[in-house]
Amino acid sequence: MARPDFEEPLLTVGEVAALLHVSNMTVYRLIKSGQLTAIRVGKNYRIRRIEVERYLDDRAVQVEDKA
Repeated sequence: MARPDFEEPLLTVGEVAALLHVSNMTVYRLIKSGQLTAIRVGKNYRIRRIEVERYLDDRAVQVEDKA
């Protein structure tokens, strides 16, 4: 079983919302839909920064230059 990386800071829903420039509710919806992986700590969620990066990478689009 892989050991979690405890040196990587966990982000709160509010911190992720600020990074993505969305509301807290949007982050909760992403977690509930399975699009963003989170860890439940008590009644709160924590998200690894790498999960936020993975979420963004999965949604990146390539724009072609039509010059």
